[in-house]
Amino acid sequence: MNKTSHDLAQMRKSYERAELDETHVRPDPLVQFQHWFDAAVHAKALEANAMTLATVGEDGGPSTRVVLLKGLDEGGLVWYTNYQSRKGRELAAHPQAALQFFWPELERVVRIEGRVEQISEAESDAYYQTRPLGSRIGAWASPQSEVIPSREQLESSWAEIQAQQGQDPVRPAHWGGYRLVPAYWEFWQGRPSRLHDRIVYVKQADGAWQIQRLAP
Repeated sequence: MNKTSHDLAQMRKSYERAELDETHVRPDPLVQFQHWFDAAVHAKALEANAMTLATVGEDGGPSTRVVLLKGLDEGGLVWYTNYQSRKGRELAAHPQAALQFFWPELERVVRIEGRVEQISEAESDAYYQTRPLGSRIGAWASPQSEVIPSREQLESSWAEIQAQQGQDPVRPAHWGGYRLVPAYWEFWQGRPSRLHDRIVYVKQADGAWQIQRLAP
């Protein structure tokens, strides 16, 4: 075993901060999530709204990236991106996805699975106007996920768009929001001896949520 592998083998942590019991979680997974999210913000978790988004490619292979949660309500979880990006193309072909939050400060993970839909143009317009000017111009300037010749070309494109659009650019049609409508939630709480707590909510045909415990 080389030194790097040996060092990796010795990296471990005992999770002892909290516990999670199915008799004490909220009946509604959204309420449970909001409770945990508020705790993560209170604990000053780094980028508490950062979430890994997993999609399925046209070849059936998975791909992941980190996006930011920008909306949350009974309808689902919302983020924004370029519709023509790799994830946009994959969601157009397979409108199912999974999200994952990791808050190491609290030794917690939340996983969500469900179908994905584009939000309304009005919602995307409203959020776009709240973004910093540089980010609004960037939505025009960056052909996300495409090969570009250089950093200089990207910055040149940004400068050209800034000159054209001025201080009040409109939202490009290729940029907007997605909403994941959950059918499955999993709440993971680290515990000692790797006997972690895993409580899941599975949506039933009648819309009710079935709460179950999974083995770690």
